[in-house]
Amino acid sequence: MERVDVAVVGGGPAGTSAGRAAAEEDADTVIIEKGVPRADRDGPGPDSTDAAGMLDYWVDLMDMRPDEVPESVKCRELNGTTFYGPNETVTLRSTRMTSSYPNFGFTFNRARFDDWLRERAETAGADYRVGNGVQSIDVDAKSGHTLTLRDGATLKAEYLILADGPQRTVTNRVLDSLLPDGTIEKLASPRANHIAYQEYREFPDEVFEEDMLKFWWGAMPGHTAYPWVFPNDGTVARVGLTMPIGLDLSTIEDPTSYALLQSTDETVPAGSEYIRRLLEREYGDEYDIEEAFPLVEDRGKRGGTETYPISSTRPIDSPTEANIAVVGGAMGATSAFHEGGDHVAVRTGKIAGRLAALGALRAYNSEWKHTIGDEILRNVALADVVRDYEPADWDRTFRNVNKMMRNGGYHTFDALTSGISGLGLLGRYEWTKFGYRSGRYVQIQADQYKQ
Repeated sequence: MERVDVAVVGGGPAGTSAGRAAAEEDADTVIIEKGVPRADRDGPGPDSTDAAGMLDYWVDLMDMRPDEVPESVKCRELNGTTFYGPNETVTLRSTRMTSSYPNFGFTFNRARFDDWLRERAETAGADYRVGNGVQSIDVDAKSGHTLTLRDGATLKAEYLILADGPQRTVTNRVLDSLLPDGTIEKLASPRANHIAYQEYREFPDEVFEEDMLKFWWGAMPGHTAYPWVFPNDGTVARVGLTMPIGLDLSTIEDPTSYALLQSTDETVPAGSEYIRRLLEREYGDEYDIEEAFPLVEDRGKRGGTETYPISSTRPIDSPTEANIAVVGGAMGATSAFHEGGDHVAVRTGKIAGRLAALGALRAYNSEWKHTIGDEILRNVALADVVRDYEPADWDRTFRNVNKMMRNGGYHTFDALTSGISGLGLLGRYEWTKFGYRSGRYVQIQADQYKQ
């Protein structure tokens, strides 16, 4: 049986970052990626599906230099983002976060990003194996974890890093054996994930905004459900959305208040229908949508489209006493509230890989909280604050935010002068954050694992 120091399950941003960090500390490291096909990649690779945007301070959270991401990976430099409510809008030209990156952020090609991270891991000495997924794992912290691959091959690793993304195909099976009965249901896909869908569309020159992200809030029902437009290369943009899995339209109190629902809808529309309605609503008065905004069919996973899960849950601690770490989307470090989780995936992977190689993995839970805890806290708190929002709530919120903004950024003094409603918004957010202080946002804690 083959033996390695560190085995990483999953070859996306978290897995490759873990593998690279472990290999750089001279650990014998293997990364196992089952591999999926994409129309825009030669050969199988990780499930590289994401709207793929990076804000300025996220580069620092990844522990990267401003110029470290290759220009060939980037699509557009960004100067801001606009949030659209039913009648109100908010435009941000700054994140107001301390950052070494010179611009608001950038969009990037996620498949190229993943391939670049793979190259870095391999250059560091990690063995990246694609096309043969993990069938089962026998957990044994004393003698080593035994991984059985789909072709029957086996290998034993002293340390195991689970990085198989928000679907958690392998992670949930491993953790289920270490948790009390029923606990793992918290991470079941219908409860812990949203579903996302996007299309690559060619835009007319005159309406293509090359340096702005766009999000629509209150246009479709569901907790943190929203469509977006991300500028890509040329005049191609990714038009997509995220929404809860299995949403029952009959539970929506006032469906007619949502701009992308129609009175004839008996069920939640498919993602492609939502996108068609969004484009019709925004541009249909002047353009024939299918003619002026055609699908770019050689992009994405298939035919210019892609569907993928995105974590919408709170994060979990890892069973580090069993020499196991869970990183990235598998641990719930990504969030449906903001579009993108690659930065926290990269950083949690780096932390876990380095600590595993140094024989110090038991420090992982405290280390990731120290490093990205503020980012997790913001997203968990914001998601809770808007949990029951309806369209009118988004308009009211955006009016208040505009009162608390000047020159494109947030200023505390403006909250004090924005009236009772503005103070109420700020107060709910701060109180929610307070409730999650000291890592209380973690939904499965380390002491729940069997010793």
